[in-house]
Amino acid sequence: MSAPSLPSWTYCGHGADPATDPVGCTGIHVPGQTACLAHLGDAERTTYLSGLTPGNDIDHRGTPFTEQLLNDLLNALRDPTTGNPHLGRAAFTGAQFSGDAGFAGAQFYDDAGFTGAQFSSGANFVGAQFSVRAGFRGAQFSGDAQFLGAQFSSRAEFGRAQFSSRAVFPGAQFSGDAWFGGAQFSSRVEFGRAQFFNRTQFGRAQFAGRAEFGRAQFSGRAGFVEAQFSSDAGFTGAQFSSGANFDDAQFSGDANFDDAQFSGRVGFRGAQFSGDADFDGAQFAGDAAFDGAQFAGDAAFGRAQFAGDAEFDGAQFSSKAAFGRAQFFSRTQFDRAQFAGHADFDSAQFDGHAWFVGAQFSDHAWYTDAQFSSNAEFGRAQFSGHAGFDRAQFSSEAQFNEAQFSGEAGFVGAQFSGHARFVEAQFSGEAVFPGAQFSGQASFGGAQFSGDAWFGEARFEGASVFGPLVCAGMVVLSGAVFVLPVTLEMAAREVVAERTRWESTATIRLRYATVDLSHAVLSAPVAVTAAAARFIKPDGGALDEQALTGSADVRVASVQGVDAAHLVLTDADLSDCLFSGAFHLDQIRLEGRTIFADAPTGWHRRGIRPIRFTRRRVLAEEHHWRARTAGQPALPAGEASDPRLWRPGPHHADPAGTPGPEDAAALYRHLRKAFEDGKNEPGAADFYYGECEMRRHDTSGTSKGERRLLWGYWLLSGYGLRASRAFTWLLAAMTLTVLFLMGVGLPTHDPDPATTGTLNGSRISLNTSTPDPALRGGWPKRITWARAEKATRVAINSVVFRSSGQNLTTAGTYIEMTSRLLEPTLLALGVLAIRGRIKR
Repeated sequence: MSAPSLPSWTYCGHGADPATDPVGCTGIHVPGQTACLAHLGDAERTTYLSGLTPGNDIDHRGTPFTEQLLNDLLNALRDPTTGNPHLGRAAFTGAQFSGDAGFAGAQFYDDAGFTGAQFSSGANFVGAQFSVRAGFRGAQFSGDAQFLGAQFSSRAEFGRAQFSSRAVFPGAQFSGDAWFGGAQFSSRVEFGRAQFFNRTQFGRAQFAGRAEFGRAQFSGRAGFVEAQFSSDAGFTGAQFSSGANFDDAQFSGDANFDDAQFSGRVGFRGAQFSGDADFDGAQFAGDAAFDGAQFAGDAAFGRAQFAGDAEFDGAQFSSKAAFGRAQFFSRTQFDRAQFAGHADFDSAQFDGHAWFVGAQFSDHAWYTDAQFSSNAEFGRAQFSGHAGFDRAQFSSEAQFNEAQFSGEAGFVGAQFSGHARFVEAQFSGEAVFPGAQFSGQASFGGAQFSGDAWFGEARFEGASVFGPLVCAGMVVLSGAVFVLPVTLEMAAREVVAERTRWESTATIRLRYATVDLSHAVLSAPVAVTAAAARFIKPDGGALDEQALTGSADVRVASVQGVDAAHLVLTDADLSDCLFSGAFHLDQIRLEGRTIFADAPTGWHRRGIRPIRFTRRRVLAEEHHWRARTAGQPALPAGEASDPRLWRPGPHHADPAGTPGPEDAAALYRHLRKAFEDGKNEPGAADFYYGECEMRRHDTSGTSKGERRLLWGYWLLSGYGLRASRAFTWLLAAMTLTVLFLMGVGLPTHDPDPATTGTLNGSRISLNTSTPDPALRGGWPKRITWARAEKATRVAINSVVFRSSGQNLTTAGTYIEMTSRLLEPTLLALGVLAIRGRIKR
């Protein structure tokens, strides 16, 4: 055991023992005496105390005080007018107070030195006034330390003081520096409504119990660097007029700073909040630095106001982070911040530049109704839960480049007044932008959507380029408005553009997509084109399309309700495209390789009669009508149609929802004209065939006689489009002609002319006549090669409207007349069909 250090003053030494206590009593000698006040004789003590008057200087360093002895001393110094002790310079350094130390109302007109003093019981300084320095450095308070309403007009030193019980400073006033650095508070600490007019230092202080600073006022800079709060810390309504420094402070319990006011710079760098951190309604007039701070519990900054920079770079929020309705008037920095719980920025206002670059949101992030007046930077941010930016307002640039959205990304009704950048952003869940407004450019180049991308009712006022992007699901542009000339580049499974409005020209370049243009409004030419090669990202690399499989061909599902006069489809698959309801369809432009559905393949049976459908291009409306009238069942969802059958439509069970043959005939007619105007006569031929087919089956708009005429037209030549059918009938007709002529049309032999004469005087009259051709003999004489050759000549001549000059029986004459009427017609139909296929 080390020997106790000797005091620097002349000490009493009472009770010293060379073996156990070589120093003894450390109390300073009473002036003129050889002992301290505690060990003076009664007469000497009485003489000393009776000689004191209020305001005298006293020096009782190291003196042990009982409660009674201290009361006797203070009574000797008590002012009769105020009833309070008045002390000049008071030296109690190292003094020991074994009972209650009652300094209530005491006035210290000079230095008050309690450095290293020990208060074994309560220390009562309620209402005490310290006009000059108050030194409690290293003092030990074993009982309650009461400084309620105490006034410190100069420096107050409590550095490394130890408070084993309550430390009560409510309403205390510190006009000079208040120094509590390294102080230890083992129980509750109360500084409620205390006033600190100069610097305040609690650096490395330890608060084991609750630390209450509610409504405290810090006019000078307040330092709590590396302070440790093991229990709750209450700073509700506290005012920090010249800045506060809580860097590396540790809050093991709840930290309550709600409605606190920070007029200067505030530092919480590296601070650790193990419990809830409540800054609701706090006001930060200067910069607020929370860089690297750790919030293990809820962090509440609702309604907080940050007039200076708000710095949360690298901050960690393990639970909920609530910044709802917070106001950030200057720069806001959350770069690399980590939010493990909910991040709530609903209705927050960001007047300055807002940085969230590289921030990680492990749970939901809410920015509903948030307002960003300057740039908003979310580049490389990671959103693992729902990211809600519904109705958020971005007045300047909004940057989400390379951001990752693992959950749903909601931008419903968001307003982007500046450039909206989502370059190479990744959306693993649904991306929801319905009703969003893009007043500037909207850059989604290289963006990847694993789910659906919803842009319904969005308005693009300044976008000239949209994409290129990849969407494994659906890109919904229904009701969206594009004001400027725009190029859209998308590799997607499906693109829905129902009621989409293009107020200027647009080029839509697609890959893999099925596009639905139902009721779209085209105020200027709009071209839908299938892109042959992969799109190029802004960085020059090819866009990754691994999320999409199968053919990269583009399919158009519907142009219903569209003014097709402005529509151009290039290299599009129109196999399932619905044209019903479109107008100006005859002015549509179909460029490149355009694919329509085929008629069913193979042989079929209609009753006992086998049939086979002519190969041709067929509209989806005809497929749907024929499938319904044929009684085919509806296809199960996701099941591919059988190429040998007609394809059922989306309204297969509802006859009213399936266009009839009269509607399909009009569609064929308009599209035929579109092909003809495009100088594609062969392409128009199939649509003429389809038109006639639908008219032939139309029982409401086509008369019975016309249908019969069409039936004959179809039967003889496939509406003048099937040369093989016409030539087959021609060959059959010629064959029948030859057979009929051989049987009944050609005489068995040519009749010889007979001449007869009449002698009348000297004049002879001659009359030559040829008898009618006669048919004699049986069938063996009629069926001969010679007669076949003659019959063939007659048939051939009939085809080309020439008379054979062959003698014929009466029946043969009628046969020839019939063949000369029918066979040239069949020849003409065959030639017409050939011309329709080769005309350019």
